[in-house]
Amino acid sequence: MSRIGRQPIPIPANVTVDISGQTVEVRGPRGTLGRELAGPIKASLEDGQVVVRRPSDQRVHRALHGLSRTLVANMVEGVTSGFRKTLELVGTGYRVQEAGQGIVLQLGFSHPVELDPPPGIAFSVASITRFSIEGIDKELVGETAARIRRIRPPEPYKGKGIRYAGEYVRRKPGKAARAAE
Repeated sequence: MSRIGRQPIPIPANVTVDISGQTVEVRGPRGTLGRELAGPIKASLEDGQVVVRRPSDQRVHRALHGLSRTLVANMVEGVTSGFRKTLELVGTGYRVQEAGQGIVLQLGFSHPVELDPPPGIAFSVASITRFSIEGIDKELVGETAARIRRIRPPEPYKGKGIRYAGEYVRRKPGKAARAAE
């Protein structure tokens, strides 16, 4: 059996989980999330925990088992504490500032880049080169962070661009290193 899939998901006191057929809905202090599980996977409530089961040991069922359990666990964590991704701007003159609900990025283009958050997402600016993306849906937070990073990904020569906090950018030697050989 899947080691992840067979672990029950504990439900905190301030969270309610409703399971009807393949649909799992989780309500908590930060909001409500719902998801439909893949066809053969079944979820049930047992002793204040959510248990995810698969019908057989076929390869497809094994693959969906751990995934489904993790998706439900992320929903429970999202409605209790939420998720956050922090991005950093690296480069001379690169900066971020709040503009209402959204943010404005100065990234060395001829124009500032204005971004409005999708529903369920909030931006918070910590400094002129660091900002966070927060929300209850882990998938949406990660997708929003990836889309913002794609505007100006870190380049390998000077390391300039938008990167995740703590991300290592592998650097290449430039033309000067080649000429010295």
